Amino acid sequence: MATSMSVFRSLLTLTSALATTAFLSSVVNAQSIADLQQLREQAQQQGNNSSSTDSTSSNVSVSPMNIPTSRTLPGARAESMSTNGQYNRSSREGMVLPGEPTIEDVYPYSEPLKSPPFAANLFIGGFESERANGLNENYLIAPGDKISIWMWGAVNFSNVVTVDNQGNIFIPNIGPVQLANTPAGSVNSKVTSAIKQIYTNDVNVYVNLLTSTPVAVYITGPVIRPGQYAGLASDSILYYLKRAGGVDFTRGSFRNIDIRRNGEIVATADLYDFVRLGKLPGISFQDGDTIVVRPVGDRITVADGANNSFTFEFKKEELIGRTLLDYAHPRDFISHVSVAGLRNDSQFAQYLNLNEFAEITLNAGDEVNFINDHEAKVYQINIEGGHSGPSKIMVDRGTRLKDVLNYVQVVPSLSNPENVYLLRETVAEKQKELIEQSLQRLERSIYTAPISSTGEGSIRVQEAQLVSDFIARARDIEPEGRVIVSENGEVANVLLEPNDTIVIPEATDLVQIGGEVMMPQAIVFNDDATTADYIAWAGGFTQRADDERILIIRQNGIVEFDSIHHSLWSEGEGKLDIKPGDQVMVLPSIDVKSLQAIKDITQIIYQIAVAANVAVN
Repeated sequence: MATSMSVFRSLLTLTSALATTAFLSSVVNAQSIADLQQLREQAQQQGNNSSSTDSTSSNVSVSPMNIPTSRTLPGARAESMSTNGQYNRSSREGMVLPGEPTIEDVYPYSEPLKSPPFAANLFIGGFESERANGLNENYLIAPGDKISIWMWGAVNFSNVVTVDNQGNIFIPNIGPVQLANTPAGSVNSKVTSAIKQIYTNDVNVYVNLLTSTPVAVYITGPVIRPGQYAGLASDSILYYLKRAGGVDFTRGSFRNIDIRRNGEIVATADLYDFVRLGKLPGISFQDGDTIVVRPVGDRITVADGANNSFTFEFKKEELIGRTLLDYAHPRDFISHVSVAGLRNDSQFAQYLNLNEFAEITLNAGDEVNFINDHEAKVYQINIEGGHSGPSKIMVDRGTRLKDVLNYVQVVPSLSNPENVYLLRETVAEKQKELIEQSLQRLERSIYTAPISSTGEGSIRVQEAQLVSDFIARARDIEPEGRVIVSENGEVANVLLEPNDTIVIPEATDLVQIGGEVMMPQAIVFNDDATTADYIAWAGGFTQRADDERILIIRQNGIVEFDSIHHSLWSEGEGKLDIKPGDQVMVLPSIDVKSLQAIKDITQIIYQIAVAANVAVN
């Protein structure tokens, strides 16, 4: 009952509010004092009825459908409504009314360009911004402009005059003065000269252009929003193009934009000239001028290897490699160019050096790539670890490891050159590729495993989430690309590759213990200690440790397996000799009862541990 009463009271309150709204709306439209008086009486009567209903809970029917209202356009805002409440006079701000076409309706679908057009960034610039007054010395006076005139001395006069339809201003006792098409900077001298012809002595004159008349300019052709746009006569062509949304990238020309007046072309704009040289047509727009964007011309696409990797539009006489080099600006160390296109309705492709490309004739639709294809005759080798001397050295192609080691200075007591190894970028990339293949295989196996029951399906969902987390973490690990080149004091004289890093391990008395141990840490080497001893000193295994396969990573990168218990992988409990600088890595065990992809996960864990010296939980 209390709930019903509360709802009823809320409805009454709403009815009262609607009645008040109707009263205010009617007041706005009242035409006489008698109407206002009648409205006041109606409102008072409605208020009394509402009060009586609230106190006695009687059933008074007040329908919101009986309240007069005004029809408004969709999207109309209250603050922008006229007093009659019929039309929204403010801008719709891009809102499309029912039945109106949109850009998607009127433009055909086209594939995006591989590279954006050169000079397209002009239409994200600030050319649409207007000046506060729009006046400059080169503005040509037009009918409707307002000019302020002051005279003092023998004659006192001040007034603001308007240029009439004939291009004149009228000054008392002087007569009409022709000012149409006069530059704003010359108005003062021209009017002063006309006044001085009548008042020759003791009269000072000052003339100033106050306001300029806007002009209406039409924009048509392949632009986003063709139409009529208002601006100042002194505004640039870029201002009007930006107002129209810019040139259509796929259909419009950036290099052939006409300005027509009375049916004749009075100027042509090339936006490439503005981007490269800052040149625009020096024209003052007039009312009724039309900007016509012509269809796009022949285009060449620069896909890669240039500072300006854009789609260029060229005139027929510019379709030569030398012109493209001037526009595209190939990057440093570029030596060759690939050109692909069509010739005589057949596929065409050429691979040229820069000098040859400069003389080649290009065709519309060609795709060009600039390539650094210099033969590497000298490249850099990095040196890290326990050595003295430079950390980088330049070597000739074909240099081998021992050729460099002969020049590296080491202190025997502070380094361990017998365990030297390489870090190679190509090996790291291959390791990353192999790990990625294993991860993809794991994803396929976990997401495509058959399900025989609802309970098993729930378990598989949980397993899939765990495996996904594991895969995400594994993908973040970067292999180091270690190449083992030394064993038992012997060093392989391998061929060096560009940007190889030669690592000479520093002498150390520590053994690193990590992975699934309670306290991962570095422990001082003990000649009598076994693998079990080092793990015990690190706090022992965690609950997730795999004590049957423990990785021993030597300083030179060689990986061996040890075990605390007897197994197929080792001879006995910690039989491998631990040496200074070794890493003891205890890997996590996988519960085969909860995960179906145990084989793949185990393989990935070992790959990561070897490739990056990291154990993933």
